[in-house]
Amino acid sequence: MAIPFKGPTHDDREISPNRQPGGYAPAIDDNDPLQQQQQQYIVSQEERQNLLRGLSQRHVQMIAIAGAIGTGLFLGLGGSIATGGPLGALLGYIFVGLIVCCIQYALGEVSALMPVTGSFVRHAELLVDPALAFAIGWNVVYGSFLAVPSEISAAVVMIQYWTDINAAVWVTILIVVSATVAVTLVRVYGEIEFFFALLKLLLVVFVVILGLVIDLGGIPGKPRLGFHHWKEGLFVEYIATGAWGRFLGFWAVMTNAVYSFSGVESLAMAAAETKNPRHNIPKACRRVFVRVTVFYLAAVLVVGMLVSSSDPRLQDSSGTAAQSPFVIAASDAGIKAIPSVVNAVCITSAWSASNQSMLAGTRTLYGLAVKGHAPKIFLKTSSWGVPYMCVAAQTAVSFLAYMCVSNSALTVFYWFLDLTAAGVLVSWIAIAFNHIRLLQALKAQGIPATELPWHNRITYFSSWFAFSACILILFTGGFAVFTAGNWDPASFVSSYLDIPLVLGAYGLYKYIRGTKIIPLTEVPVHQALEEARNDPENVPIKKAKGWKRLNILWG
Repeated sequence: MAIPFKGPTHDDREISPNRQPGGYAPAIDDNDPLQQQQQQYIVSQEERQNLLRGLSQRHVQMIAIAGAIGTGLFLGLGGSIATGGPLGALLGYIFVGLIVCCIQYALGEVSALMPVTGSFVRHAELLVDPALAFAIGWNVVYGSFLAVPSEISAAVVMIQYWTDINAAVWVTILIVVSATVAVTLVRVYGEIEFFFALLKLLLVVFVVILGLVIDLGGIPGKPRLGFHHWKEGLFVEYIATGAWGRFLGFWAVMTNAVYSFSGVESLAMAAAETKNPRHNIPKACRRVFVRVTVFYLAAVLVVGMLVSSSDPRLQDSSGTAAQSPFVIAASDAGIKAIPSVVNAVCITSAWSASNQSMLAGTRTLYGLAVKGHAPKIFLKTSSWGVPYMCVAAQTAVSFLAYMCVSNSALTVFYWFLDLTAAGVLVSWIAIAFNHIRLLQALKAQGIPATELPWHNRITYFSSWFAFSACILILFTGGFAVFTAGNWDPASFVSSYLDIPLVLGAYGLYKYIRGTKIIPLTEVPVHQALEEARNDPENVPIKKAKGWKRLNILWG
């Protein structure tokens, strides 16, 4: 049985004259070994002293939404319809939506107990094995680092829908603006992402309503479509024929859906910079899941009614608004302004998603440095609490976006970025496994799960479901290359390279450092619970009343 940890109480804490705002820093004597030992809090001294808690609950959830709703929604849904058919695509997104629900509840439950920078990466070190935290952490870092130039490149390609100005000009502008936003006060960053996420939500609502108007015959001179395109076939045969081919089309859609939902797991990355994280993070997890899932399912349903799965325009490779199913439907209805509107919001979506990746990458790198998994130079923060060395490192990688100056280089770059796509599933697997380990540790130490700051009684089973489903999708994501006549080395590498990279990093760190999987009885659950009880910010959020209940879409 682990020895209960006596964490700092309200009286034990004091505001250090040298600290930065954003949290309590315990007063310790550097020459006292006992106090040095007790200083190993779940939320580290560096986080308490150097990071500013400037993000509110609405900021956190909108940052996650900004990352999840991007070009994949406005441009990528057409590919899912073409691959799986209208019903196959809808079922695929419903299935992945269930996985996302399980992941969000698991993340919220663990983050409420352990609100640390780096989120599930640091959770893995506390609940499973430091070697796993090292492997998962660097996987998230390199994925986030590469996502920034990718999103900037995507934005530049879409800008060229309107102008022929050299792409290097737009790359420079976007990198400078992104870096400037990244080094501002985290509260300012939160407000910027809140605005762009709200803009994207409004566009989703607009295109869904517009789609329903077109489908129901609301455009003068255009017939009512209804479910006409569903009569052409609910599913599409993919690679094979018959029932097996239709199932493969459905399965291919699920893989695309995973990447569409990616980003929702990032909302707890800046937990140490979030006000009252033990209550705001779980609340944000619930709301983000509901918003993103409802909007995606509504969009998939409407797209399936508007555009035939056999329409060749869905497979357009231009990377502009021309391939958007909403644009295709609007063009067929004679509405000429929609392509530019969708293209404009796609540009802001791509740039906003790059900001979200900047936050995830820099905070994960900072979290790795806190635990010695990355150079200590990345612990440096500005006077207003921003880890500027982490931002500098990620900005340097962003210059890869200049590859989009050449079309051939852009093709190579997107292939290179596909190498990190499986990292989304790896992160979800880690989140589910962390939660499973937490609940097992509670049971092993005789602590009821109701002691957690936030708990749902079905989450143990839902985490096992998400864990198993993500592993299945991860290992079958590149199934097409194993079918007759479809072998493609590039697709094989992009689908599966992440698996040996993560396993290799885990094994190498474990061999060098000699780490072991933490016994369930030694997981610091008592310590985390004690810190939660003594956290001065651990105050329940008042339920909204009256008109304030209507802010569920934006607040």
